[in-house]
This record gives sequence, C-alpha cells and structure tokens, in this order.
Amino acid sequence: MTQRVLFFALAAGSLVPFVPTWVALVAGIGFGLFVVHPFPAQTKQAATYLLQGSVVGLGAAMNLEVVLRVGASGIGQTLAAIVITLGASVGLAKLLGTERITSLLIGVGTAICGGSAIAAVAPVIGAKSHQTSVSLAVVFLLNALALVIFPPIGHLVGLEPAPFGLWSALAIHDTSSVVGASMQFGETALQVGTTVKLARALWIVPLTLVLARVVKSEDGAKSAKKPWFILGFLAMAALVTWVPGLAEPGQLIARVARQVLVLTLFLIGTGVNREALKAVGLKPLLLGVILWAAVGGTTLWLISRGLLTT
Repeated sequence: MTQRVLFFALAAGSLVPFVPTWVALVAGIGFGLFVVHPFPAQTKQAATYLLQGSVVGLGAAMNLEVVLRVGASGIGQTLAAIVITLGASVGLAKLLGTERITSLLIGVGTAICGGSAIAAVAPVIGAKSHQTSVSLAVVFLLNALALVIFPPIGHLVGLEPAPFGLWSALAIHDTSSVVGASMQFGETALQVGTTVKLARALWIVPLTLVLARVVKSEDGAKSAKKPWFILGFLAMAALVTWVPGLAEPGQLIARVARQVLVLTLFLIGTGVNREALKAVGLKPLLLGVILWAAVGGTTLWLISRGLLTT
C-alpha cells in the first residue's frame, strides 16, 4: 500500500509545471532502486504509449517552413556530423565494452537533440528501461553542465552572439539547454540557437525510420515496433505550420506534451533496478563525455575559424 501511494504521489508531482525532466528521471530511478515496484508491467506499457504520444505532441512546436529552410542550408554538414557521431559511438562502445543499445542511444542524443531523440528512437530499437534511463541520465547530466560552462567558454574565446548560438545548437544536447545558454548571449544568439536546433531536431524523423529497419534488439531479432508516431510528429508540425489558426493551440499542445514527457521519464526511471544499474556501470557516462567533448571541441574550432557558419 505504501509503495502505491508513493508511486502515485511521485507520478503526480512530475506533472507539476516547471518540474525539470532530470528531476523526474532521478525520482523514478530512486523509486526503482529502493522501492518494490507495485505496477512494473503496467508502467512499462504506459511509458511506451506516453513516450510516443509525447513525441507527436512536440511536433506542434515546430514551424516546418523555418526549420526546413535552415536545415536545407547545411544538410550535408548535418548528415556528415550525425554519421560521424553515431560511428564514433559504435566504436567507443566496442572499445569501452558498453552495451550496444545504450551506446547507440547516447550517440543519437549527442548527434541530434538529446532526450527528444532518445525518446523517439528507444521504442523502435527495442531498448530496455534501464538502457533508456541510463542514456537519458547521461544526456541530462551533460546538459546541466553545458548550461553552466558554455557561456564562459564563449566569452573566453571571443565568440559573437550568432556564432555562439550556432555552437550551442550543435554541441548542447537538448533544446531547453540551448535556449538557456544562448539567451545569455542576447536575442541574436537565442534566435540562431533555437532555429538551428529545431532544424537539427527534424533529423529525428529519417534517423528513426532508418534505425527501425537496420538495428536489431538484444535478442537478435528486428524490432517489431514500427515508428508510426514519427509520421504523427510530422503531421502535427505540418498542421500548425500551414493552418494559421492552429499555431496558438499548437503551442499549448507542445507544452502539454513536454509535461507528459516529464511524467514518462519518471515511469521509465522506475524500471531501473540495482542489478541492471550495476551491470551498466560508469562506462556509458565516460562514452557520453568523450562524444560530447569531441563534438563540442570540433564545432567550436570550426566556428571560431569561420569554417562553420549559419
């Protein structure tokens, strides 16, 4: 009875507006590690549907015309960066001995847009609860660190607002942290960072479709789950873009979707147990740090020398 009350109380708390995603995830992991889960099967099923529904809802915050225009200008660079990052994650996984699926999720989060990309890809590659939770935890930790250290580094190397916004969009995982970091450099940095990040987020669609076909689950079988929700993501974005009257309701839908995603991360976190966490160890964090440092350092060098521009 006590476990049920605590579970529902924490779940309800994650629906409170402005509760950070990492707080919900940590609360879920803590519950999974120290409390006997009263609804493990039901929670797993609910998390799957809520995760997919949240991704669809997040599409309501996108203006396809803007992000397609920005994305088209750097399509070759973006594609190359994604391929190199994912290739590096696979190579590091073999070198460090980390789980293949966990490493791939961290690579996806680093290459595109952090938690949103992981949320979209995890269901279609057969990721287990602890694999999704660990990859999200790594991304959120590095997001928090980026929010603190990126602005001072930008000032130290003398970046102007627009280049700093570009660097933030390319090297920080989640859009929320891109906004938090770039706004410290002014309105121009904020506009550049947000637009470039949203354009990059659109790559969730083709990447998820590709991974759904080529990645096998841990038991060696192709994942049976088809990423139909990705089409819903695109349809939602198209509606709010080309039906003017839906733009304002779309923002509300996106806010609700973000909050539901917070609840979903709590539910995913509750699926972590001590045995799974012990088996994972600290290697995924090391992999995430290496990937993040490589992406951040390379893009900063290119931008500071004018080789990479908006």
